Amino acid sequence: MLESMQTALTGLLSFQHLGFMLLGIVIGLGVGILPGLGGIAGMSLLMPFIYGMDPVSAIAMLIGMVAVIPTGDTFTSVLMGIPGSSASQATVLDGYPLAKQGQAARALSAAFSASMLGGVFGAVLLTGFVVVAKPIILMFSTAELFMFAVLGLSVVGILAGNSMVRGLAACGLGIVFGAIGAAPATGETRIDLSLDYLMDGVPLVIVGLGLFAIPELAELMRRHRPIAAGSSLGSGWVQGLKDTLRNWFLVLRTSSLGTLFGAIPGLGGGVVDWLAYGHAVQSSKDKSQYGKGEIKGVIAPESANNALQGGALMPTLLFGIPGSGSMAVFLAGMVLIGLQPGPSMVTSNLHLTYTIAWTLAMASIIGAFLCFLLASPIARITFIPFNLVAPAMIMLICFAAFQARRDITDLMLLFAVGILGIFLRRFGWPRPAFLIGFVLSPQVENYLYQAVQFYGAGFLTRPGVLIIGALAVVTILMSVRSRVSEDGAVESVQKEHGSVPKGATGGMTLSQRMPQLIFALVVLAMFVYGAISSYSLSFLGAVFPLSTSLLMLLATGYVIWKIAKGQAGHGTHYDQELAARVSGEHDGSSVWPSLAWFAFLFGAVALVGFILALAVFITSFLLLRTQMGWLRSLVYTSACIGFMVTLGHYLTLNFPAGLLQHMVELPWPLK
Repeated sequence: MLESMQTALTGLLSFQHLGFMLLGIVIGLGVGILPGLGGIAGMSLLMPFIYGMDPVSAIAMLIGMVAVIPTGDTFTSVLMGIPGSSASQATVLDGYPLAKQGQAARALSAAFSASMLGGVFGAVLLTGFVVVAKPIILMFSTAELFMFAVLGLSVVGILAGNSMVRGLAACGLGIVFGAIGAAPATGETRIDLSLDYLMDGVPLVIVGLGLFAIPELAELMRRHRPIAAGSSLGSGWVQGLKDTLRNWFLVLRTSSLGTLFGAIPGLGGGVVDWLAYGHAVQSSKDKSQYGKGEIKGVIAPESANNALQGGALMPTLLFGIPGSGSMAVFLAGMVLIGLQPGPSMVTSNLHLTYTIAWTLAMASIIGAFLCFLLASPIARITFIPFNLVAPAMIMLICFAAFQARRDITDLMLLFAVGILGIFLRRFGWPRPAFLIGFVLSPQVENYLYQAVQFYGAGFLTRPGVLIIGALAVVTILMSVRSRVSEDGAVESVQKEHGSVPKGATGGMTLSQRMPQLIFALVVLAMFVYGAISSYSLSFLGAVFPLSTSLLMLLATGYVIWKIAKGQAGHGTHYDQELAARVSGEHDGSSVWPSLAWFAFLFGAVALVGFILALAVFITSFLLLRTQMGWLRSLVYTSACIGFMVTLGHYLTLNFPAGLLQHMVELPWPLK
């Protein structure tokens, strides 16, 4: 153990490790200030770049981003009242009122310092847990690991909002997507639409970006306004730091809460920050200022959502069960660089586990310091209209998606999954539940196959399996009592504050319910196809996707029945678009014109190739959407193309070719 610690410390302090960690921190700050993207989309962007890197450097960059996104997303939460991610929604309740009172600097200072302390606390507990857990983990067989995967799936009820069945169906849809391609036991292909591209399954980077980045970008483009409002942070940097230190015991309690609930697979920041906020309210003698500018309402959720990262890494590293949506992407990144989560992380790769824990602590400190140092320039960036930022963001997302297979089909699939993500978001089908089902799908099937091979049906009677199964049952019962919708609001907290969930849906007419009814029927058709595609395969190739599809047919059928029945106020009746129009959240404009720009880009790529299409797209977008002049549009476009060409040169990439490239011989990078 001492040797592993020494190896970890040596690697941690190397120039290469520190450099990649700083790069991850900088990228994380960039992702953090763009509302709605969060860790899932941000880490999905990094996936193509870590392929082929040595594990220590790749981990440094990933953990650098993981540590700082919950800190960076505070900017928009405080400055405009738009959550930077699902993990910063509770911060809005008091952070934004403080900003409107001219105390934005105080709120940001308290948030940064609380985030730093929470991140360090989570990393320390992760280090200690590794020592305690090592002898227990080494006792686990594939049977126990299968049940841990089931435990990870059991928490989707917590993410199900007002309709647990809909959350279950979303998770099931993710499982079916994860089963696309070759069966691990037999190699038979299933649910692949007879496309060679899908024989190897759906790439995670495309699922992450399509479900989370595309819908949020389309929504922000529709609003056509700056990310944040105002122009001054005010004073109070020192006061915010003093507030955090004065409330050190609250920081300790909420950090413990964040680490504890972070270790429960699938729970995520959208739950923990509300639990921490509720604890702060309940433990305060004077509750009158909460929601009006109480600094404790900023400190509590910020310390909890950073401590969560250390807790979420525990099941991710030691059991291969993602502790949150972003950890699901991190888990895929580990596999991509050749690291297998599980017992090896406390034996042969113990030094890497320590490296991860200590990198998390160091990145939390450095990230908070950079937020203090760069607060003013970062705040000025958030005052830029989002449509000026959108072309560069779309370029990066398309580039990252293309790295999945380096095939033009990558972009087509990104567009299709993006449309699915828009409807999941609109109708309240929890996207994190879908992602967790997608990531765990191959693991569940693999462990089930191996457990049956080694132990037969008797693996279900093993003591460890029974204990973990009991935990799964308890988790499901807890889910029934306290569910959390995708926008993060705990129902008990909502009731306490008298608020109504976004998209509350009592009294919808049939015509208003029709869009979500049609979408539910499309989901039902997906499960029907999954069952039909798997039915003719051998038992080992069919049993997992077929049984999942059949069960989800029942769940989706129930959702359709409830929507069609029209029971006022039922949780299956949810249309965020309708609720936003009624509340005046936006002017009623459609999201489809924004999505049409993606379609224009992808269609142009198919015709003239990636680089030429990108140049036409960015220039057209700036001229037509932002009303920018020709000269500035061309300078902006040239900078983006220059960056992309330079990146392609150093990564030795051939960009997607279109019809033009098949007709005419063009030089790189146009060929």
